[in-house]
Amino acid sequence: MIEYDDSKWRELNLPHDWSIEGEFSDTNSSGAGGGALPTGIGWYRKSFTIDKSEKEKCLFIDFDGIYRNSEVWINGHYLGKRANGYISFRYELTPYLKFGKEKNIIAVRVDNSLQPNSRWYTGSGIYRNVWLVSTSKLHIEQWGVYITTQKIGEEESMIHAKINLTENVNDYNSVRIVTTIIDSAGNQKAQTSQVTKQSSIFQEISIRNPNLWSIEHPYLYQLKTEVFADDIKVDEYYIPFGIRYFKFDVDSGFYLNGKPMEIRGVNLHHDLGALGAAVNTRAIERQLQLMKDMGVNAIRTAHNPPAPEFLDLCDEMGFIVMDEAFDVWKKKKLKYDYHFDWDDNHKRDLQDMVLRDRNHPSVFIWSIGNEIREQFDSTGITIGKELVDIVKQIDTTRPVTCALTETDPAKNYIYQSGALDLLGFNYKIFDWPKFPQNFPGQKMIATENMSVYTTRGHYDMPSDSVRYWPQKYGDSIIGANPDYTVSAYDMVCAYWGATHEQTLKALSQNKFNPGMFIWSGIDFIGEPEPIWWPAKSSYYGVVDLAGFPKDIYYLYQSIWTDKPVLHVFPHWNWKEGQTIDVWAYYNQADEVELFLNGKSLGTKKKENGNYHVMWRVNYEAGELKAISRKDGHVVLEKLIKTARKPAKIEMIGDTKEINPDGTDLCFVTVRITDNEGNLVPDASNLVKFNISGSAFIAGVDNGYQASHEPFKANYRKAFNGLCLVIVQSNGKTGKIKLEATSEGLIPASITLKTK
Repeated sequence: MIEYDDSKWRELNLPHDWSIEGEFSDTNSSGAGGGALPTGIGWYRKSFTIDKSEKEKCLFIDFDGIYRNSEVWINGHYLGKRANGYISFRYELTPYLKFGKEKNIIAVRVDNSLQPNSRWYTGSGIYRNVWLVSTSKLHIEQWGVYITTQKIGEEESMIHAKINLTENVNDYNSVRIVTTIIDSAGNQKAQTSQVTKQSSIFQEISIRNPNLWSIEHPYLYQLKTEVFADDIKVDEYYIPFGIRYFKFDVDSGFYLNGKPMEIRGVNLHHDLGALGAAVNTRAIERQLQLMKDMGVNAIRTAHNPPAPEFLDLCDEMGFIVMDEAFDVWKKKKLKYDYHFDWDDNHKRDLQDMVLRDRNHPSVFIWSIGNEIREQFDSTGITIGKELVDIVKQIDTTRPVTCALTETDPAKNYIYQSGALDLLGFNYKIFDWPKFPQNFPGQKMIATENMSVYTTRGHYDMPSDSVRYWPQKYGDSIIGANPDYTVSAYDMVCAYWGATHEQTLKALSQNKFNPGMFIWSGIDFIGEPEPIWWPAKSSYYGVVDLAGFPKDIYYLYQSIWTDKPVLHVFPHWNWKEGQTIDVWAYYNQADEVELFLNGKSLGTKKKENGNYHVMWRVNYEAGELKAISRKDGHVVLEKLIKTARKPAKIEMIGDTKEINPDGTDLCFVTVRITDNEGNLVPDASNLVKFNISGSAFIAGVDNGYQASHEPFKANYRKAFNGLCLVIVQSNGKTGKIKLEATSEGLIPASITLKTK
């Protein structure tokens, strides 16, 4: 293996997902549920040298995640296997390394060939970051500092730090641990020092006038731990942390820092749209910012531990997180899923998740599973107790939940284990009022809700009756569209779910429920319910796969944010005389008046707990205008014009500068407009892209669930007037020019700079 000729192998940068580079096909063994993309087996090799000065050090390789069944060798020595594709892990390289000019070869085999193994798209390969870590012989263990806040007040907070060193403490005459707390401005706030002969140390540090971490003000401190052996610094370890306290109350919900807070959450899978599973910090940040702007304050990591960068961003941006471990336990959902690996891996995998993530202030809840089949038999009792015990041995500061589906306590054995601190329930909103009677004294949270299907920019009439696709399990869909679209009105949902407005009403009527998590925040690759192939990505999202908000996004913005909102839809390009339902989401106003070509169609107010108003309008081309008013005064106006034929391309980047670091991104929205700049709502023009300068095209998309165009390309058809091109730094400085052309349209270009 060491002498293997890899000269013809492809060179690439990590993180890397090889599946996203493939072609969609119904013959791919992952199936539509897995995104209909190729999987298989892949090998990675890297040669590197280690300076002789490192010979007295310990060297490790840290993998943030490999999907899946990874095996690693260094210089021909087998280091081990990790089956779980979402777990971070470490191997020590020290005994097998060569120093100086001799090359070291690390080889990684990734086996994602057994399919199907996931109900959603996973990606394939070393899709998260990899780190080469060099330490002194005496050092802090991986994830070896545990921070808790035991006393929190306006004048003082007491910070506890448990520090685990390697076992060779007694090899030195003196070992001293210095721990310093640093505020967000870089100032030292407190410090303590301790001499020890033990490998496990406990320190207590007081902070005066602490700044609390919250959703609105996610204030972060840093804990710096220095290790001195015989007065020589041998290790230094930085951990961001936040000071906050919270509780769940049986009767009144959730409190953060003593203040009531409704949990306004979404479920998110880990893929990044056209970038696949390959971790990119800017892409994750964009997804989270879309959620933040919608009014979201909580994320459930469905249904696996996330990338470390994801939690770092949640800490920084102000989200609370339900950190979830498993989608299956010992009983399978799919032929080759994690049930195969359960016996040998679940304990270590769960331990590693909690150890890695326990210092994040954003992490509020540990979830040990999603819709686990053991809830229906007595094994749910024993396994449930075991998993909660594993978590509690490492962290006792957060409640443990499991996302359940069985609302009859006599039939739910995971509930009967008595181990859960918090009962999570998916869907079944009409059972919520019975919860206090069925589960007396228990705290709950709605872990997964809605399952509403929508396609951005497509509208079916009439819109004022709920459609279940299908009506029940095993039925065919009645009224499915031949182009595999689903109406963007809040009107089509799964038979197990409910509409957004139905769920929001139920939440408002059950105050003991601290909040909910929408399924889902953003469309994801795979699980294309209810259409399946030829669809290859989901319909559940409030935002589409390309990151373009659907209409329902503005419902949440109108009730979950302080931003003034008046969102009117649909577009205004229809057949003369056609009856069109016009909806409006609005806030900070008493009423909305609608005008068609200057004629008032009446004023509407939200009634009967509804979150929108509607007019039924006979279409005529021209101009649709809505005006929201409060106490007779105009708050906002919204104008929608009938668009003419496509005439030109418009490009809008989300930034004008990118970092020349080889990873930073610019997301460019491409609009097809008429000659007056109005978006053409049914435009499907093929747009071709050309890029020059210090960047490359990392991906393209349009949000259409049944598109089989590749994500890795320099072209894309618009879908309902929009498509997306993602520009990525190539690591060099200089200007970047992106050009877009389409037959018969006026072209467009944008220029970016590197910082």
